[in-house]
Amino acid sequence: MDDSLDTVVVEFDSETGVGTLTMNRPDALNALNGQLRDDIVAGLQQLEAENEAREGIALRAVVLEGAGEKAFCAGADIGGFSDESAGDTSARSHYDFVREFPVPVVAKIDGYCLGGGLETALACDFRLASEGSAFGFPEVNLGILPGAGGVQYVSKLAGPSVAKELAMFGDHISAERAAEEGIINRVYDEDAFDDEVDEFVTELAGQAPLAIQAIKKSADMAVHAGLEEGIEYDSRLFADLLKTEDHAEGAAAFGEDREPEFQGK
Repeated sequence: MDDSLDTVVVEFDSETGVGTLTMNRPDALNALNGQLRDDIVAGLQQLEAENEAREGIALRAVVLEGAGEKAFCAGADIGGFSDESAGDTSARSHYDFVREFPVPVVAKIDGYCLGGGLETALACDFRLASEGSAFGFPEVNLGILPGAGGVQYVSKLAGPSVAKELAMFGDHISAERAAEEGIINRVYDEDAFDDEVDEFVTELAGQAPLAIQAIKKSADMAVHAGLEEGIEYDSRLFADLLKTEDHAEGAAAFGEDREPEFQGK
Protein backbone atom coordinates (compact mmCIF):
# COMPACT_ATOMS: atom_id res chain seq x y z
CA MET A 1 0.00 0.00 0.00
CA ASP A 2 0.97 3.66 -0.45
CA ASP A 3 2.98 4.78 2.60
CA SER A 4 2.77 8.50 1.86
CA LEU A 5 0.25 9.23 4.64
CA ASP A 6 1.82 10.83 7.69
CA THR A 7 -0.52 9.70 10.46
CA VAL A 8 -2.30 6.60 9.14
CA VAL A 9 -0.95 3.20 8.13
CA VAL A 10 -3.03 1.43 5.45
CA GLU A 11 -2.91 -2.34 4.90
CA PHE A 12 -4.92 -4.86 2.87
CA ASP A 13 -5.18 -8.62 3.38
CA SER A 14 -5.71 -10.14 -0.06
CA GLU A 15 -6.78 -13.47 1.43
CA THR A 16 -9.68 -12.15 3.49
CA GLY A 17 -10.50 -8.87 1.76
CA VAL A 18 -10.01 -6.94 5.00
CA GLY A 19 -8.39 -3.50 4.97
CA THR A 20 -6.85 -1.99 8.09
CA LEU A 21 -6.37 1.69 8.91
CA THR A 22 -4.16 2.35 11.91
CA MET A 23 -4.23 5.84 13.40
CA ASN A 24 -0.52 6.33 14.01
CA ARG A 25 0.01 9.04 16.63
CA PRO A 26 0.69 6.83 19.68
CA ASP A 27 2.71 9.48 21.53
CA ALA A 28 -0.37 11.72 21.41
CA LEU A 29 -2.74 8.82 22.23
CA ASN A 30 -3.82 9.03 18.58
CA ALA A 31 -5.53 12.36 19.24
CA LEU A 32 -7.30 13.83 16.25
CA ASN A 33 -5.74 16.79 14.49
CA GLY A 34 -6.35 18.09 10.99
CA GLN A 35 -3.73 15.83 9.46
CA LEU A 36 -5.10 12.68 11.06
CA ARG A 37 -8.64 13.52 9.99
CA ASP A 38 -7.46 14.08 6.43
CA ASP A 39 -5.38 10.89 6.44
CA ILE A 40 -8.31 8.76 7.63
CA VAL A 41 -10.32 9.98 4.65
CA ALA A 42 -7.34 9.55 2.31
CA GLY A 43 -6.69 6.04 3.61
CA LEU A 44 -10.28 4.97 3.01
CA GLN A 45 -10.21 6.57 -0.41
CA GLN A 46 -7.01 4.65 -1.16
CA LEU A 47 -8.62 1.35 -0.23
CA GLU A 48 -11.70 2.21 -2.29
CA ALA A 49 -9.71 3.31 -5.37
CA GLU A 50 -7.41 0.31 -5.31
CA ASN A 51 -10.42 -1.95 -4.82
CA GLU A 52 -11.85 -0.87 -8.17
CA ALA A 53 -8.64 -1.91 -9.96
CA ARG A 54 -7.86 -4.95 -7.84
CA GLU A 55 -7.90 -8.42 -9.36
CA GLY A 56 -9.10 -11.26 -7.16
CA ILE A 57 -10.87 -10.78 -3.84
CA ALA A 58 -12.39 -7.37 -3.29
CA LEU A 59 -12.46 -5.15 -0.22
CA ARG A 60 -15.08 -6.64 2.12
CA ALA A 61 -14.51 -4.82 5.44
CA VAL A 62 -12.23 -2.24 7.09
CA VAL A 63 -10.77 -2.28 10.59
CA LEU A 64 -10.01 1.11 12.17
CA GLU A 65 -7.63 0.96 15.11
CA GLY A 66 -5.13 3.04 17.06
CA ALA A 67 -1.38 2.49 17.30
CA GLY A 68 0.23 1.81 20.65
CA GLU A 69 -1.16 0.12 23.74
CA LYS A 70 -2.99 2.99 25.43
CA ALA A 71 -5.66 4.40 23.15
CA PHE A 72 -7.89 3.91 20.16
CA CYS A 73 -8.19 7.70 20.06
CA ALA A 74 -8.20 9.94 23.12
CA GLY A 75 -10.10 12.77 21.44
CA ALA A 76 -9.17 15.89 19.57
CA ASP A 77 -6.00 17.90 19.99
CA ILE A 78 -7.15 20.81 22.13
CA GLY A 79 -4.96 23.10 20.04
CA GLY A 80 -7.20 22.31 17.08
CA PHE A 81 -10.08 24.31 18.58
CA SER A 82 -10.20 27.99 17.73
CA ASP A 83 -12.66 30.80 17.28
CA GLU A 84 -11.67 30.86 13.62
CA SER A 85 -13.05 27.32 13.24
CA ALA A 86 -16.43 28.26 14.68
CA GLY A 87 -19.09 27.40 12.16
CA ASP A 88 -16.64 25.43 10.01
CA THR A 89 -17.95 21.87 9.65
CA SER A 90 -15.02 20.60 7.57
CA ALA A 91 -13.63 18.82 10.65
CA ARG A 92 -16.69 16.57 10.44
CA SER A 93 -15.66 15.22 7.05
CA HIS A 94 -13.88 12.09 8.32
CA TYR A 95 -16.83 11.13 10.53
CA ASP A 96 -19.16 11.41 7.55
CA PHE A 97 -16.77 9.52 5.30
CA VAL A 98 -16.47 6.64 7.77
CA ARG A 99 -20.22 6.50 8.32
CA GLU A 100 -20.98 6.51 4.59
CA PHE A 101 -18.18 4.16 3.48
CA PRO A 102 -19.74 1.44 1.30
CA VAL A 103 -18.31 -1.59 3.16
CA PRO A 104 -18.57 -2.17 6.92
CA VAL A 105 -16.05 -0.34 9.11
CA VAL A 106 -15.16 -1.99 12.43
CA ALA A 107 -13.67 0.07 15.27
CA LYS A 108 -11.08 -2.02 17.14
CA ILE A 109 -10.89 -0.25 20.48
CA ASP A 110 -8.08 -0.96 22.92
CA GLY A 111 -7.65 1.73 25.56
CA TYR A 112 -9.04 5.25 25.68
CA CYS A 113 -11.89 6.08 23.33
CA LEU A 114 -12.87 9.63 24.23
CA GLY A 115 -14.43 12.73 22.71
CA GLY A 116 -13.82 12.86 18.98
CA GLY A 117 -12.35 9.37 19.22
CA LEU A 118 -15.65 8.04 20.54
CA GLU A 119 -17.49 9.98 17.84
CA THR A 120 -15.20 8.34 15.26
CA ALA A 121 -15.99 4.90 16.71
CA LEU A 122 -19.71 5.72 16.72
CA ALA A 123 -19.49 6.53 13.00
CA CYS A 124 -18.28 2.95 12.41
CA ASP A 125 -20.68 0.08 11.83
CA PHE A 126 -19.33 -2.05 14.69
CA ARG A 127 -17.40 -1.31 17.87
CA LEU A 128 -15.32 -4.10 19.43
CA ALA A 129 -13.42 -3.32 22.63
CA SER A 130 -10.93 -4.87 25.01
CA GLU A 131 -12.19 -5.16 28.57
CA GLY A 132 -9.81 -2.48 29.87
CA SER A 133 -11.00 0.22 27.46
CA ALA A 134 -12.65 3.44 28.64
CA PHE A 135 -15.27 5.59 26.94
CA GLY A 136 -16.48 9.15 27.49
CA PHE A 137 -17.14 12.69 26.35
CA PRO A 138 -14.85 15.03 28.35
CA GLU A 139 -15.75 18.12 26.31
CA VAL A 140 -17.92 19.62 29.07
CA ASN A 141 -14.72 20.15 31.07
CA LEU A 142 -13.68 22.60 28.35
CA GLY A 143 -17.06 24.34 28.36
CA ILE A 144 -18.19 22.77 25.08
CA LEU A 145 -20.05 19.67 23.86
CA PRO A 146 -19.11 16.89 21.42
CA GLY A 147 -19.25 18.74 18.12
CA ALA A 148 -19.71 15.93 15.60
CA GLY A 149 -22.95 14.38 16.76
CA GLY A 150 -21.79 12.30 19.73
CA VAL A 151 -24.80 13.20 21.86
CA GLN A 152 -27.06 12.39 18.92
CA TYR A 153 -25.45 8.98 18.33
CA VAL A 154 -25.54 7.90 21.98
CA SER A 155 -29.11 9.16 22.39
CA LYS A 156 -30.17 6.94 19.50
CA LEU A 157 -28.19 3.91 20.69
CA ALA A 158 -28.65 4.11 24.46
CA GLY A 159 -31.30 6.75 25.06
CA PRO A 160 -31.06 10.44 25.97
CA SER A 161 -30.47 9.84 29.69
CA VAL A 162 -27.28 7.90 29.04
CA ALA A 163 -26.15 10.50 26.50
CA LYS A 164 -26.76 13.30 28.99
CA GLU A 165 -24.86 11.45 31.72
CA LEU A 166 -21.84 10.93 29.48
CA ALA A 167 -21.81 14.46 28.08
CA MET A 168 -22.84 16.43 31.20
CA PHE A 169 -20.48 14.78 33.68
CA GLY A 170 -17.54 14.08 31.36
CA ASP A 171 -16.64 10.89 33.23
CA HIS A 172 -15.29 7.69 31.73
CA ILE A 173 -17.34 4.49 31.64
CA SER A 174 -16.00 0.97 31.30
CA ALA A 175 -16.25 -1.22 28.22
CA GLU A 176 -18.65 -3.45 30.14
CA ARG A 177 -20.97 -0.52 30.89
CA ALA A 178 -20.71 0.72 27.30
CA ALA A 179 -21.73 -2.73 26.07
CA GLU A 180 -24.62 -2.93 28.54
CA GLU A 181 -25.93 0.39 27.24
CA GLY A 182 -25.61 -0.72 23.60
CA ILE A 183 -22.89 1.81 22.74
CA ILE A 184 -20.45 -0.92 21.70
CA ASN A 185 -21.08 -4.39 20.28
CA ARG A 186 -18.62 -6.71 22.01
CA VAL A 187 -16.13 -6.75 24.90
CA TYR A 188 -13.25 -9.21 24.76
CA ASP A 189 -10.63 -10.34 27.26
CA GLU A 190 -7.31 -8.60 26.72
CA ASP A 191 -5.42 -11.83 26.06
CA ALA A 192 -7.86 -12.94 23.36
CA PHE A 193 -8.65 -9.52 21.93
CA ASP A 194 -6.72 -9.65 18.66
CA ASP A 195 -7.87 -13.19 17.87
CA GLU A 196 -11.51 -12.43 18.68
CA VAL A 197 -11.53 -9.30 16.52
CA ASP A 198 -9.87 -11.17 13.66
CA GLU A 199 -12.51 -13.91 13.90
CA PHE A 200 -15.36 -11.37 13.93
CA VAL A 201 -14.03 -9.40 10.98
CA THR A 202 -13.07 -12.45 8.94
CA GLU A 203 -16.56 -13.88 9.35
CA LEU A 204 -18.08 -10.52 8.42
CA ALA A 205 -15.86 -10.28 5.33
CA GLY A 206 -16.95 -13.76 4.31
CA GLN A 207 -20.62 -12.79 3.99
CA ALA A 208 -22.24 -11.91 0.66
CA PRO A 209 -20.69 -8.49 -0.07
CA LEU A 210 -23.58 -6.92 -2.01
CA ALA A 211 -26.07 -8.06 0.61
CA ILE A 212 -23.84 -6.64 3.35
CA GLN A 213 -23.67 -3.29 1.56
CA ALA A 214 -27.45 -3.26 1.10
CA ILE A 215 -28.04 -4.17 4.75
CA LYS A 216 -25.71 -1.37 5.82
CA LYS A 217 -27.64 1.15 3.75
CA SER A 218 -30.99 -0.14 5.01
CA ALA A 219 -30.02 -0.10 8.68
CA ASP A 220 -28.48 3.36 8.46
CA MET A 221 -31.54 4.74 6.73
CA ALA A 222 -33.78 3.40 9.50
CA VAL A 223 -31.64 4.27 12.51
CA HIS A 224 -30.24 7.61 11.42
CA ALA A 225 -33.37 9.23 10.05
CA GLY A 226 -33.11 12.84 11.17
CA LEU A 227 -29.50 12.40 12.29
CA GLU A 228 -28.15 15.00 9.86
CA GLU A 229 -30.38 17.67 11.34
CA GLY A 230 -29.21 16.73 14.82
CA ILE A 231 -25.55 16.82 13.87
CA GLU A 232 -25.95 20.19 12.15
CA TYR A 233 -27.62 21.50 15.30
CA ASP A 234 -24.75 20.19 17.46
CA SER A 235 -22.24 21.79 15.09
CA ARG A 236 -23.91 25.17 15.50
CA LEU A 237 -23.97 24.80 19.28
CA PHE A 238 -20.32 23.74 19.22
CA ALA A 239 -19.39 26.79 17.14
CA ASP A 240 -21.21 29.10 19.58
CA LEU A 241 -19.56 27.48 22.60
CA LEU A 242 -16.10 27.98 21.12
CA LYS A 243 -16.67 31.72 21.46
CA THR A 244 -17.52 31.65 25.18
CA GLU A 245 -15.42 32.69 28.14
CA ASP A 246 -16.11 29.29 29.70
CA HIS A 247 -14.38 27.57 26.79
CA ALA A 248 -11.42 29.92 27.12
CA GLU A 249 -11.29 29.14 30.85
CA GLY A 250 -11.56 25.40 30.25
CA ALA A 251 -8.75 25.50 27.70
CA ALA A 252 -6.58 27.62 29.99
CA ALA A 253 -7.20 25.33 32.96
CA PHE A 254 -6.33 22.31 30.85
CA GLY A 255 -3.02 23.87 29.84
CA GLU A 256 -2.24 24.90 33.43
CA ASP A 257 -3.24 21.52 34.90
CA ARG A 258 -5.85 22.98 37.27
CA GLU A 259 -9.59 22.79 37.84
CA PRO A 260 -11.54 25.24 35.65
CA GLU A 261 -13.68 27.97 37.21
CA PHE A 262 -16.65 28.34 34.87
CA GLN A 263 -18.77 31.50 35.06
CA GLY A 264 -21.52 30.65 32.62
CA LYS A 265 -20.35 33.33 30.19
